[in-house]
Amino acid sequence: MEKLLVIKIGGNVIDKPEALQRFLQTFAELPQRKILIHGGGKIATQVADKLGIETLMVEGRRITDQTMLDVVIMVYGGLVNKNIVAQLQSLSSNAIGLTGADAGVIRAKKRPVKEIDYGFVGDVESVNTSQFILFLENGLVPIIAPLTFEPVSGSMLNTNADTMASTIAVALAANFEVNLVYCFEKKGVLSDPEDDDAVIPRLNPISYADHKASGSINKGMIPKLDNAFNALQNGVAQVTICLADELRNAVQEGAAGTQLTINN
Repeated sequence: MEKLLVIKIGGNVIDKPEALQRFLQTFAELPQRKILIHGGGKIATQVADKLGIETLMVEGRRITDQTMLDVVIMVYGGLVNKNIVAQLQSLSSNAIGLTGADAGVIRAKKRPVKEIDYGFVGDVESVNTSQFILFLENGLVPIIAPLTFEPVSGSMLNTNADTMASTIAVALAANFEVNLVYCFEKKGVLSDPEDDDAVIPRLNPISYADHKASGSINKGMIPKLDNAFNALQNGVAQVTICLADELRNAVQEGAAGTQLTINN
């Protein structure tokens, strides 16, 4: 089965031009078929501030009312996505920038209101695998912004990029041997958030539960790891969490970052 890389880039890398350029240089040079999913939350917050729009967060998740939805569509689907595409084109990587609405690649449903009304936030319902395969077979590199759409209403929806990466990886696991890589500004999953060298080299569900119970893994890392383990349990061959600058080593040698496994 042919290999496919599904890579998510986020953290402080997106909003640091030099770090992003280094990452994209490495990404462009990887010979495998590949898909890139990006974040951009800090830039969205900066643009909202300039426009006088208040940013509301609950447990690290953005409340997306109609005004904030306009901001994230502009920032994620426009500013961040097209700058990445343009840089990759300059590196001879034939990238195509997409939101979930483009060619209907990722459909979602507006999250129902429970204790918290997140507004125009989408939970992924389906991935158009045949369309992704068509892009890949034609030599295109899909660059996915963290935006989906609801087919009934036609509304764009703000959607967690980590979840989108995991969902895309699982959907394509029936057609490819998928390696899912989460790249950000840390060397991997840390046993001590204050020590950048305290990388946990391997995690399985049992050790993950132990680290959560002790509090050494907490906050935003938990939903990222939940998505990662869900991917492994649903057909993805390999999941790695690593420093963006270590992408090449993580992909080619599996010698960087934190490797996840469902085996004990």
